[in-house]
Amino acid sequence: MLKNKTAIVTGAGSGIGKAIAIHLAKHGAKVVVADLNEAAARESVNEIKDLKGLSLAAGCDVANEQSVKEMVHKAVDSFNTVDILVNNAGLQFISKIEEFPLKKWNQLISVMLTGTFLCTKACVPHMKKANWGRIINISSAHGKTPSPWKCAYVSAKHGIIGFTKVMACELAEWNITANSICPGYVLTPLVEKQIVDLAKQHGISEEQVPEQVLLKNQPLKKLVTTDELAAMALYLVGPAAQCITGQALSIDGGWTFS
Repeated sequence: MLKNKTAIVTGAGSGIGKAIAIHLAKHGAKVVVADLNEAAARESVNEIKDLKGLSLAAGCDVANEQSVKEMVHKAVDSFNTVDILVNNAGLQFISKIEEFPLKKWNQLISVMLTGTFLCTKACVPHMKKANWGRIINISSAHGKTPSPWKCAYVSAKHGIIGFTKVMACELAEWNITANSICPGYVLTPLVEKQIVDLAKQHGISEEQVPEQVLLKNQPLKKLVTTDELAAMALYLVGPAAQCITGQALSIDGGWTFS
């Protein structure tokens, strides 16, 4: 389905990004696995190559414009163009507003919101040249609804949804679509690291966090899987989704339906 298409997936050394990168490669895309941790990116590439896919690793700090430019140049130099961009790189930090360090606020906003902007800015000229492109931004259920102690994360994820809508308006003329995927809690290293902090903030045990915090407002009471997210991403870059753009698509067990 994606033969002759080149995809860049950021934060693809683990978790959601890795699953999406592997899924796109399985369906024929040439995949640039971008991650701040280049060793992790190489591990993802090795898994793709074991599946007979074509891939390369690129160390990249998405919050640094020069680093992003070098990553995109590497992609174009190796695979001639960029057709698909998945802005996935992210991180979390939990703290009360009055105790939230400015350094952490700036870091989260820079990686998730500014990083999405920088990667998009660098890839769009190549998509315009080809008169085709698919951009997927990984937002979150927290891009639609808040939770306490996550002011920077919630702000960045809301911002991603707004930026996606602007992208959809500006880029439609060149047959480029832009959509956000908004997952609920996914059992990834990022979420696993939150459990200790959430237990402390809520005054409960770590074992109680999934039921009493993570899935408290979710009717299905299920964690989203990375494979489910990868399947949604594949759909959005495929021909059946050619008229879907500017949307924030939830996959959260019903958490944000109201």
